[in-house]
Amino acid sequence: MIRYLIRRILMLIPVMIGVSIVTFSLMYIVPGDAVEVIVGERASEEIREKAVEELGLDKPFHEQYLSYMSRIIKGDLGKSYINNISIKESIKQRFPVTFKLTLYSFTISVVVGVFVGVISAVKQNTPIDSFVRSVNLLGVSTPVMFLGLLMMYIFGVWFKVLPVSGVGDGSIKYFILPSLVLGLNSAVFRARLTRSCMLEVIRQDYIRTARSKGLAEKIVIYKHAMRNAMIPIATNLIMSFGYLLTGSAITETIFGLPGLGSETIRAVFQRDVPAVMGYFLFQAVIFVTFNLLVDISYALINPRIRFN
Repeated sequence: MIRYLIRRILMLIPVMIGVSIVTFSLMYIVPGDAVEVIVGERASEEIREKAVEELGLDKPFHEQYLSYMSRIIKGDLGKSYINNISIKESIKQRFPVTFKLTLYSFTISVVVGVFVGVISAVKQNTPIDSFVRSVNLLGVSTPVMFLGLLMMYIFGVWFKVLPVSGVGDGSIKYFILPSLVLGLNSAVFRARLTRSCMLEVIRQDYIRTARSKGLAEKIVIYKHAMRNAMIPIATNLIMSFGYLLTGSAITETIFGLPGLGSETIRAVFQRDVPAVMGYFLFQAVIFVTFNLLVDISYALINPRIRFN
């Protein structure tokens, strides 16, 4: 187990190098001019040239990349081209907002998704199952942006019971709507996976044997079936937390949350290369970490699984 963990941690190095090369290359070739955003459209050619030289944008691609990576190795993520704020400081300020949103959304997703999935599997081919599958289909087909705007109109404009933008004093009421939007969007996928896993397990011979012994249906379902169905479900749970943590940009933008996702979108549109690189590398570390946690969870849930 220790050897496996060390090997996986060392694998993080080539992964991060690959992410940095791809991200830096995309920012280098996409249309747009960061200098124009910084100095303005009406700036003189002299001012533009000075800005290009100060930022090192006059150097070849490989020199720019190596210069950036040499700073990364020293722990320096650089400063934003646009607001001159340290990328580290920006992550410290914005990540708590993203983490709060992710935590609330994940809780909603787990409670709703797993519960609905189990009920749908137990009540297979009944009106309840048909209703759940219809709602799931509707949820899968509904874009996050549309659901967010609909929630904002109903609860913020129509009933006027919840704030629709910003974080205010940081209380939970500012996170209710975005958490519902992000959590319910994730819950429909989790419900479908849970239903499929439970149906596969319920059809196994040992479940029929447990029932034939006269065990109560609750014990059969929640003690025997649920435990064996939890391996793929647990994988999805852990990975979905990583997905929510690194993929909440659209929801944050819709609800005006000053999180890491909305700031990443801002940086991409403004060609703020240091900011984009710093945010992407940080999110890549998070994603790889959760991927490792998924593998570890296999052994914790099912002791028969061992690592080579």
